[in-house]
Amino acid sequence: MSSEFVAAEVDKIISDKSLEFPKNMAMAATWILGNLKGVNLKVMDVSHTSSLSDFYIVASATNTTQASSMASEVLKQLKRHNLNFLSKEGLNGSDWILLDGGDIIIHIFLETAREVYGLEEIWTEAKPVEIPQSYYFSSEDAEAALKNGDDKGRDFF
Repeated sequence: MSSEFVAAEVDKIISDKSLEFPKNMAMAATWILGNLKGVNLKVMDVSHTSSLSDFYIVASATNTTQASSMASEVLKQLKRHNLNFLSKEGLNGSDWILLDGGDIIIHIFLETAREVYGLEEIWTEAKPVEIPQSYYFSSEDAEAALKNGDDKGRDFF
């Protein structure tokens, strides 16, 4: 997947008039995580239950290299849109990466560690945010079809 493609898709999401700030940033981060093969994605609206943040995003990666790549791409793309991250923890091979962007907090876990920490169990009153199916990884053939205006045949998993 090319950097230009990622940047263009992130730009579309962030400029989507139906998504106000900071939800647009949360959804852009979620798209990045999904398209870098993150699994078990969850976005939670905690704006009415937490004073720390408006949105929590949780994703799983299958290995530390994937988790680091996911975090790096989120940082790179959202920095282009002036979202400064206050804290970045676990970037050096940890089983849990935390990116604190103030209005959004992103948790990237190795699949095995996510169950141990059980963060979703803490936020039971958070409102889940629906993630469009198009935010998940697809094949290069599906990307080409989308560019040609055909969204049929997307290869989701």
